[in-house]
Amino acid sequence: MSADGVEVHRPTRERAAIGEDGRSRDRTRPAVPDPLPMSVVDAHCHLDIADGEDGAWLSPADAIKLASSVGVTRIVQVGCDLPGAVWAVEAAEQFKGVVAGVALHPNEAPKLKAVGELDSALAEIEQLAKSSDKVRVIGETGLDYFRTGEDGRAAQHESFAAHIDLAKRLDKTLMIHDRDAHDDILRILDREGVPDRLVMHCFSGDTEFARECVNRGAFLSFAGVVTFKNAQSLRDALAVTPLDHVLVETDAPYLTPSPHRGQPNASYLIPHTVRKMAGVLNISVAELCDALNTNANRAFGGAW
Repeated sequence: MSADGVEVHRPTRERAAIGEDGRSRDRTRPAVPDPLPMSVVDAHCHLDIADGEDGAWLSPADAIKLASSVGVTRIVQVGCDLPGAVWAVEAAEQFKGVVAGVALHPNEAPKLKAVGELDSALAEIEQLAKSSDKVRVIGETGLDYFRTGEDGRAAQHESFAAHIDLAKRLDKTLMIHDRDAHDDILRILDREGVPDRLVMHCFSGDTEFARECVNRGAFLSFAGVVTFKNAQSLRDALAVTPLDHVLVETDAPYLTPSPHRGQPNASYLIPHTVRKMAGVLNISVAELCDALNTNANRAFGGAW
């Protein structure tokens, strides 16, 4: 239970204090950046997931307060499994400026299928999606070929198709997780039919894939990865994305933007990403903030 009264869901996806290269990561909380000139929306966040066990985890209330202090006044809280989806709905009901996304992460689907629980879990997601007007998103769903091998792909495809159908039936925004699966994402979307509102979470493709997604009406949501030195192809993709199809997100506690890569991430660090994106797009930060806010209203609905 957090200090805010909302039971905290901490899945096994906590980040370790040791990086993939075997070296210790800097676990200090980054300083608060200069505020943005206009408010924006964090289009994808996990307020409930602890970033390791170093004692520096922000409570939801503190994370929301810090974010608001720099102009990040609204957050899309995303649940990735059943406990996380339940928490997302509860948090959206409790906190002003928060809406919820509910779904089964693609890496959950094969595990549920293996024990005969995928159908029942999808039914529970549908009930959660119907439970509150503050559930605006079906997601994150999609495909992940990085962590799931070929033996789990059929279950991912089945789950993805079911989430697409749910988003269309309930008139919710579909939010897609796509890792190393660009072609199949597009193939299944085309087969099942694209929902009215579609967000490519943490967009990771090149310019060609960006154009293919935009052609299907998608918003492309860029995370802190766009600030990394080795992410020029992603910046190229941003550069060809129409301004009215661009969103920004943290995916916190993951994907902390430079210059704090490797440290704990939270919504208050979005200004680093926004300023980098404005430079790539060759527009002012204020102009980008205005577009991001307008796009978020179109993607997720206003008045929250």
